[in-house]
Amino acid sequence: MTRPRPSIGPALAGAVDLSGLKQRAQQKATAGAAGPTARSSAAESGGSSAGPGPGEVRIVQVTEANFEDEVINRSDEVPVVVLLWSPRSDVCVDLLETLSGLAAEDNGSWVLAAANVDAAPGIARVFGVQAVPTVVALAAAQPVSSFQGPQPADQLRSWIDSLLDATAGKLKGPASAGQPEQVDPVLVQARQQLEAGDFEGARTSYQTILDADPGSVEAKGAIRQIDFLTRATAQRPDAVEVADAAPDDIEAAFAAADVQILNRDVTGAFERLTALVRRTAGDDRTTVRTRLIELFELFDPADPEVVAGRRNLANALY
Repeated sequence: MTRPRPSIGPALAGAVDLSGLKQRAQQKATAGAAGPTARSSAAESGGSSAGPGPGEVRIVQVTEANFEDEVINRSDEVPVVVLLWSPRSDVCVDLLETLSGLAAEDNGSWVLAAANVDAAPGIARVFGVQAVPTVVALAAAQPVSSFQGPQPADQLRSWIDSLLDATAGKLKGPASAGQPEQVDPVLVQARQQLEAGDFEGARTSYQTILDADPGSVEAKGAIRQIDFLTRATAQRPDAVEVADAAPDDIEAAFAAADVQILNRDVTGAFERLTALVRRTAGDDRTTVRTRLIELFELFDPADPEVVAGRRNLANALY
């Protein structure tokens, strides 16, 4: 059976199913640790802005903290090919290998950005992907091409060539190479650990960064995401059913909301806790409200579900 050739078109709609993340979080990071970080000079340099040298693989490890700079802003200079992947999937790892080779061949004319959806689910939400692997190409901050699933190397080569032809002369061009940006090695380590799914190690590294620089936006955001993933993946799989049977049990409601968010039912999680705010008072209401606000902070504040959630919470309180 011949695979469909990827075509120029908008980013795919839908959502990545992260229900398998619990199993992934309980396993040691093995293949993930040997994923793009092991083959990427960008990871070793912390994703600096300097262009790659001849034959050097330019892979950016995308996190929710550096997404704007490394994907949106970078796409004003050269096309950025975003691979939304998971180290749990052999198909994803194979596609990463193939794209890495093509990036090396093209020597900086485009950038490969790898986003591990297990570690950075918010990026999957940005693109609204349905499954991994999904590849989305951006130019001038706009998605110009996308495809889903594995593709043969020759078809990927044709797709990249078509992308470069379509964007030729329309972007600023690669940033001039200068002195590499000096990146804290602890930050490099934290990013690599997060990319590999080593939540415990990444949290320790990010906490070290935050202790030294309390204003670090990346460290704060990463710790918030890691704490949620660690807690949510430890919840019992029937947490929603348990909470439905005991709607006034605060801890059960918290567990259910975590599982719902992990399974992409964000609105359902917000509505569950908002309803509980309405039924509680005093310290209990404060506890529920605080947890709900913490869940809001996992997402972009402009996300429509967050905007609606905050509005509903305000109505419940006042």
